[in-house]
Amino acid sequence: MAGEQDSDEASARSGPPVAGSRGLVRPVPLLGGPAGHDGSESLTTILVAFGANILIAMAKSAAAAVTGSAALLAEAAHSWADTGNEIFLLIANRRSRRPPDQAHPFGHGREAYVWSLFAALGLFVAGAAVSVTHGVQELLHPEPASDFAVGYAVLAFSFVFEGISFRQSVRQARPEAESMHRDLIEHVLITSDPTLRAVFAEDSAALIGLVIAAAALGAHQLTGSPVPDAAGSILIGVLLAVVAIILINRNRRFLVGQEADPRVRTAAIQALLAAPEVARVTYLRLEIVGPRMVWVVGDVDLTGDDTESHLAVRLRALEARISSSPAVVGAVLSLSAPDEPTLMF
Repeated sequence: MAGEQDSDEASARSGPPVAGSRGLVRPVPLLGGPAGHDGSESLTTILVAFGANILIAMAKSAAAAVTGSAALLAEAAHSWADTGNEIFLLIANRRSRRPPDQAHPFGHGREAYVWSLFAALGLFVAGAAVSVTHGVQELLHPEPASDFAVGYAVLAFSFVFEGISFRQSVRQARPEAESMHRDLIEHVLITSDPTLRAVFAEDSAALIGLVIAAAALGAHQLTGSPVPDAAGSILIGVLLAVVAIILINRNRRFLVGQEADPRVRTAAIQALLAAPEVARVTYLRLEIVGPRMVWVVGDVDLTGDDTESHLAVRLRALEARISSSPAVVGAVLSLSAPDEPTLMF
């Protein structure tokens, strides 16, 4: 099976890969990434986002203090939340790449979803809640803003740097989406890489939030009323809450266990049937256990009429060939019963 993962060790049961084995599904990318991907692209995406967010957060904070704009303060809270979230994503990227050990035969891939979940919760609390709360307070106790030119300049500066970070996440996501025959948004929503999804979603929300903040600041300047500014802060908070809830839900689904994309499943069945020793496949489960990593469980009918001991040896060899694929942490195969229906694809 082609694809990539950060750990290439198989489970104890499947044993070491057969010497010279090249895996079963070489041409078909697994779980949304081009073959040979080692996690470095995700790390680059996170680092670019971190650098951009910390510069933007400082600029917005200064502008919010100078102008007194509620929308700018909401944007500052948003950027500080994003900056802290990138630290969680860096931890997720690092810890999920640790190889399997005796206590963790499937590896540590699911740690990526744990730390990404913390990042999404941080976005909800430090970004959404703060923005909405401040907007409501501004409605109850309005204060006029000033120095609008400073606010517009910082928003323009922020848009440029957010655009750079967003471009990097798109640069990573687009070839992965094309390799899986998905459109960009579909891929970002269902990819097994939570760090890519988080950066893409946060940058998208940031760019939309900047437009909202600019409109709110302009309405405040034109009308002289702080109400549009406060409403902009609330809208930014609602936007962040929606994004955070989507990210929380996606990480939750991967943490509780989710099967791979149906297209990956079809490719895996085709690859097994292409193996000369496999007559048919009656059961197959590909469970995602980390970014671009799966655990394979299946039932197959082997060719020939070998004795039980010979069949066991052939099954173990087939498991080892499957496990030699970079995207597979391990495989367990059993023999199909004669009356079990063949899987169709």
